[in-house]
Amino acid sequence: MEQGLGLLFPVFLGLLQRGQGEQGGSLEVEPPDPVVAVSLGGSQQLTCRLACAGHRTPSVQWRGLDTSLGAVRSDAGSSVLSVRNASLSAAGTRVCVGSCGTHTFQRTVQLLVFAFPDQLTVSPVALVAQQDQEVACTAHNVTPASPEALSLSLLLGDQELEGVQALGWDVEEEPQQGEDLLFRVTERWLLPPLETHTPLTLHCRATMKLPGLKLSRHRAIPVLHSLTSPEPPVTTSPEATPELSSTRSSRSPGPPPMNSSTRPCQPEIHQSPTAGGLDLWCEAACGPGVAVGWTQAPGGLEAYQRWEAGAKAWLSVPWVACSPEGWFQCRLEPGGQMASLYLVPEICSQTTPPALWTGALVLGLLFLAFLTYRLWKRCRPAQ
Repeated sequence: MEQGLGLLFPVFLGLLQRGQGEQGGSLEVEPPDPVVAVSLGGSQQLTCRLACAGHRTPSVQWRGLDTSLGAVRSDAGSSVLSVRNASLSAAGTRVCVGSCGTHTFQRTVQLLVFAFPDQLTVSPVALVAQQDQEVACTAHNVTPASPEALSLSLLLGDQELEGVQALGWDVEEEPQQGEDLLFRVTERWLLPPLETHTPLTLHCRATMKLPGLKLSRHRAIPVLHSLTSPEPPVTTSPEATPELSSTRSSRSPGPPPMNSSTRPCQPEIHQSPTAGGLDLWCEAACGPGVAVGWTQAPGGLEAYQRWEAGAKAWLSVPWVACSPEGWFQCRLEPGGQMASLYLVPEICSQTTPPALWTGALVLGLLFLAFLTYRLWKRCRPAQ
């Protein structure tokens, strides 16, 4: 009996569709995709419309299957379902049912709720060229976390890095802060030695693919030049730098002394804090006939004040221009040797100049002296 009903069901659907054509009914859903993705906390509208032949009045209504339906506004010929501040519990099947007289029509939409914030982390935060290294990339607070929906990869330029060995894929639950259960997904790779004569940057890319949707996030992983930057970049906070001068000398600023006995014939970059930012000096103790010049800076060299004179090159990094992280690079000619410095935003955190602290201290002392004098004048014994 059940098998007979199963065979009759497709026949019934065929008769239903033929009846739909005869009655001129046309049930349309916008967006038309059978699966609609909406971000966690986002909003989505589903509109269902029905037109009937003749003077028949259509009836249209959204229904839910074991889910929170959402706000529905219906009138003659259309019904709008609104999902606001979507939670994971809002995912599920929505059914639009319409009728023209005795003829009934139906369309289903699968609502999929996903989370994919721009929260990528990498470990380590920087790599060193010409070394075998392991790197991990983690996407935080995501769902769904299946490999079919989420993938992680390493990019060099706009191409996936070749020669990497995948070490594993881990999925863990994030500490739950509400009703929605989110995950962190980590993939690890073993990298081949990166042979490079110029600084480069890898990127971890996280890609989420859902029906009708493809999103990507990126996180930079700088690769330090092994000849001039054997250690990962060190974040230097303003508290760890020497006290800044309150005024700048009228003459050209001078670089810190350079030890010519270390790394001869290699350019080096030195940092010199100033009241308005940071001076970078590129020098090469290679004797006469050599020159150094700046070749790279975040945002382009035209955004910085600089000059070059033989074996010395100066570049001024103001606080406002220093906020984006990136590479500063200079080149030695002849020879083509490179020196590189990677600045991170913490270096550029602006602090109150010492001149302001000194001025405030002087004003405070003057005010205290004034109060002391008034109290002494008021409280002294009458003569």
